Amino acid sequence: MKSDVIIIGAGAAGLMCALTAGKRGQSVLLLDHAKKLAEKIRISGGGRCNFTNLDTSPENFLSGNPHFCRSALARFTPQDFIALLQKHGITYSEKTLGQLFCDEGSEAIIAMLRDECDAAGVKRYMGCEIGEIKRTRYTTEVSDKPPRFYVRTSKGDFDAAALVVATGGLSIPKTGATPFGYQIAEQFGIPVTKLKAGLVPLTFAPDDWQPYADLTGISFPAIVSTAKQSFRENLLVTHRGLSGPAILQASSYWQPGSALHINLLPDHDMETVLEAHKTSKKLLSNFLTQWLPKSFSEAWCEQNKSFENKPLNQYNDKQRKLIATQLHDWQVTPSGTVGYTKAEVTCGGVDTHALSSKTMECLEVPGLYFIGEVVDVTGQLGGFNFQWAWASGHAAGEAV
Repeated sequence: MKSDVIIIGAGAAGLMCALTAGKRGQSVLLLDHAKKLAEKIRISGGGRCNFTNLDTSPENFLSGNPHFCRSALARFTPQDFIALLQKHGITYSEKTLGQLFCDEGSEAIIAMLRDECDAAGVKRYMGCEIGEIKRTRYTTEVSDKPPRFYVRTSKGDFDAAALVVATGGLSIPKTGATPFGYQIAEQFGIPVTKLKAGLVPLTFAPDDWQPYADLTGISFPAIVSTAKQSFRENLLVTHRGLSGPAILQASSYWQPGSALHINLLPDHDMETVLEAHKTSKKLLSNFLTQWLPKSFSEAWCEQNKSFENKPLNQYNDKQRKLIATQLHDWQVTPSGTVGYTKAEVTCGGVDTHALSSKTMECLEVPGLYFIGEVVDVTGQLGGFNFQWAWASGHAAGEAV
């Protein structure tokens, strides 16, 4: 079957690319090995789909080529996606920090994208296993005509002038994630940067974490810093380490072997506070419970070897300063992450230096495009990764 465009991957980026190209009059085939459409959209935001962020800017993205995302993000904004929702009468709500969620749940987003694709004449093949992919010319064609892409699948053989890879990353394998997109890149000589789990809980060596292992579920606001990035959100204690929005944000930037710097009490100058209460007979751990959960405060004080957990009036000036310093800069070194199973995104991917920032087309392989999570552009937590999917999908859809 011939078409203008074949898109592999019917997730957020693939659907956006398909409907955009279809509206331009292109004949589009959308292929996916999964039987269900857009499973990652379905489970996102606890089923409510945090579909974008009003505060989207290039600074919210991590990439080996930091400026690459600028063009696509500027040409398809959160307001553009909101306009699509309004066209379909879908309502939404703003949560915190510019995050937008669908009032009717993620199924409404999927239905909207499916309906837009159907209206644009996109042909979808779900449960479609992809086999061999080749780029070649018909033997009867003159040599100045561009090669076409041939895709052998369990649903038949297809060929098209353009091939768009929207296969996603390695995160959340239960949604069907595979390394297939990276394998296609390697087949055509497109470099892939180092991959790692992003937006993921961090783990600690069992012996190091033993004082906190029984505090699972405790959460409180903090500032978590790593690699010159700081995030002020909630921190969550787990039996294996730390999670919560602040940790997930930091995890994408964290490098193995490096420490996290955690400000446990960002709203207080603890040196001044401790000085003001230096005559108090209250135990330090009990004193801290006015801001920190009691069980965490006790564990933190008891395991801290640089000072004893004593009444405040038993500390001298030097000790109070040390305690304040450690409260504002608790340094802990994770041993790793929980991996792709719980990761929301994959950091790294198809090297953006090999792609056009305007069209997502490979510079050395005309007609081949990469969009969405498979590309080395990773958003922070809060709807940014969906906005990259919409923007990169739209960019390629306008170009194919």
